[in-house]
Amino acid sequence: MKILVINSGSSSLKYQLFDMTDKSVLVSGLVERIGADVSGLKHKKHPDTDTEQVFVEEKGMPDHKAALERVVELIVDPDKGVIASAEEINAVGHRVLHGGDEFIAPSLIDDKVIATIEKFIPLGPLHNPANLMGIRVAMKMFAVPHVAIFDTAFHQTMPAEAYMYALPYELYEELRIRRYGFHGTSHKYIVREGAKQLGKNPEDVNLITVHLGNGSSMAAVRNGKCVDTTMGLTPLEGLLMGTRSGDIDPAVIYFLHQQKGMSFDEIDTLLNKKSGFLGVCGMSDMRDIHAAIEKGDERCKLALEMFAYRNKKYIGSYLAALGKVDAIIFTAGIGENDDVARAMSLEGLEGLGIVLDLEANGKRFSEAGLISAPESAIQVWVIPTNEELEIAEQTMEVIKAS
Repeated sequence: MKILVINSGSSSLKYQLFDMTDKSVLVSGLVERIGADVSGLKHKKHPDTDTEQVFVEEKGMPDHKAALERVVELIVDPDKGVIASAEEINAVGHRVLHGGDEFIAPSLIDDKVIATIEKFIPLGPLHNPANLMGIRVAMKMFAVPHVAIFDTAFHQTMPAEAYMYALPYELYEELRIRRYGFHGTSHKYIVREGAKQLGKNPEDVNLITVHLGNGSSMAAVRNGKCVDTTMGLTPLEGLLMGTRSGDIDPAVIYFLHQQKGMSFDEIDTLLNKKSGFLGVCGMSDMRDIHAAIEKGDERCKLALEMFAYRNKKYIGSYLAALGKVDAIIFTAGIGENDDVARAMSLEGLEGLGIVLDLEANGKRFSEAGLISAPESAIQVWVIPTNEELEIAEQTMEVIKAS
């Protein structure tokens, strides 16, 4: 079975084609700046270790339809592609940001699913319209099952005491204001892989999954199911991120409006795009921040310390929420590659049974690796995430069940 995975953004289209017989990636790519005068496309025919297998071009692509048509041309191209015809694609899996509290699992896309995704546009105003655009274009091009994989779905097992805000209850009833959580596809993949590394079934493990990247989130997982997560109504809540503030006193919003005369749109932009690492030290890429710290930049040092301290606080709170934890698992760009950030996030937690093996932690990981010391009561792992493969696997599960 061949499954095409699509992640449609407002001006971008990411794609991967999987052969699910061995879960291998056949081709992958990214179209950027859709709608601009010149769009950029990068297309890889796997294995991607051969540089000749990478094709790059710049050309005008006025909309997602034109972008997807060009992607299909490349997938079936005798030199750049891997299949003879688009008819060899058996299904399409779509990443969708927000499924509200109505989707707790992946869903076969029909008119009702599309209408529900539309209903939750106010909760995902930037992403859901773009996701729908990709779905509609792809459904016209491929007469095969299409499956929506929701970023929020994994977290819908949270109990009410974890997902409710202490606001007037009518606001929840009327507007569905509650905590939803995001990065669910990544967290679910890590739970599966983490359980495998521990030699257990997912329903038998308690984990803290730590997804650290430009966007960061953490999940408390009991018996394989999410019982709490750091992100909330939107991806703004929780950990300190590349350009997002994470947790703040809500009164800051009113204070900025009152003292600076800022509009609510301006404050929203400030919190989502001008805060986090960027706001504190003027940089959002962790590699740049580490380089600046080595040169004595105190603001970058402060930003890293704030990041690690926030991570540590959430890890501690999730240890308390779960009671028993089998493993803490780091993933995503920073989580997989930044040994300093990992060590700082766990520093001083030896009394809680978390002991890092500093030599193991200093390694680079292309696959799962144990970084805790033998005497650590709680194992610590680095496991590279693979959201696209998780989307493909969930798509295949839906098709087999339908």
